[in-house]
Amino acid sequence: MKKRRLAKIVEIIENQEVGTQEELAGCLCRAGFPVTQATVSRDIRELKLTKVPGADGRQKYALARREDPHMGDKFIRVLRDGLVSMDMAQNILVIKTVSGMAMAVAAAIDALRFEQVVGCIAGDDTIFVAVRTVGETQTLTERIRGMLET
Repeated sequence: MKKRRLAKIVEIIENQEVGTQEELAGCLCRAGFPVTQATVSRDIRELKLTKVPGADGRQKYALARREDPHMGDKFIRVLRDGLVSMDMAQNILVIKTVSGMAMAVAAAIDALRFEQVVGCIAGDDTIFVAVRTVGETQTLTERIRGMLET
């Protein structure tokens, strides 16, 4: 059942502009896959979906294609477009984003594979990035700022 559901998610996002977990859950329910938001969230993580600009300017889910040599540039662009501010709380980097962009920015951070990052938790406009040490949190903040400036 899970493999079929994951395949259906890929089919849905390739054929429709789906921008939220709620929209995706609705599409899955209409397709005969009753799901909860938590299930959709886990599936998005497992499929490594990211958000990209849609035709109407809204963000939509898309598969992160690893073979694309310019994917790093795309993730940096997501950071530039979505990140509003960063602040440290010991070994946690708190990132504020444009409303609705936290998941996309968190996915970009995960995809960029910063060695300092243990993991990210994203809400609507806030991300908590768990970092190994306080010193590495400062290093990560500087690296991200550097990427935004270039």
